[in-house]
Amino acid sequence: MPVPPPERIVELVSDLLASQGYDLEDVVVTAAGKHSTVRLMVDSDAGLSLDEAARLSRLLSDSFDAVSEFGESPYVLEVTSPGIGRPLTLDRHWRRAQGRKAKVELADETIVGRIGELIGDEIRLVVPDRSGPVVRGIPLAEIRNAVVEVEFSPPNPRELELAGGLPDGRVAAGEIDETDEEPADEDGTADGSNEENEARTDK
Repeated sequence: MPVPPPERIVELVSDLLASQGYDLEDVVVTAAGKHSTVRLMVDSDAGLSLDEAARLSRLLSDSFDAVSEFGESPYVLEVTSPGIGRPLTLDRHWRRAQGRKAKVELADETIVGRIGELIGDEIRLVVPDRSGPVVRGIPLAEIRNAVVEVEFSPPNPRELELAGGLPDGRVAAGEIDETDEEPADEDGTADGSNEENEARTDK
């Protein structure tokens, strides 16, 4: 019996994750022969630490063991946080990305700016100007696509100030390696990469 489809996994884990203070952002099931990988992308206002990823992995693994739908099928459970390049589509995505640089596509222009505060249905972006960085308000309804950009150095202090700083628990750009991905070790630990913390459980 193969592992359940993503839609069923969402039903199985959403309430459990919510009770722990996390949102389920995505589920990806990849099958390779008789083995499958179940990848759960989760996030919270305070982010996801390696210790929390490992704890959630154990908790979710126990939850899967309690239902018959997983049967005896071998699978690897991966719990990870969102990485660079994931689209910003919900209000919480914008709040959690505050202080990061993003590429924002509108109908008639593309803006690269630092994400500021979300006020109502408008996101504030800190954009360059001849006299220095300024704040520009963009209605969310006008945004066709938006993704967080990779940064190799810490943000300009003035830009970060105008953006309203970083949410509690979030890491500033340039303080993490956003270029390489390393798989998690078998003991459920991983190095942070691409703004992802990840834990694996083999079943």
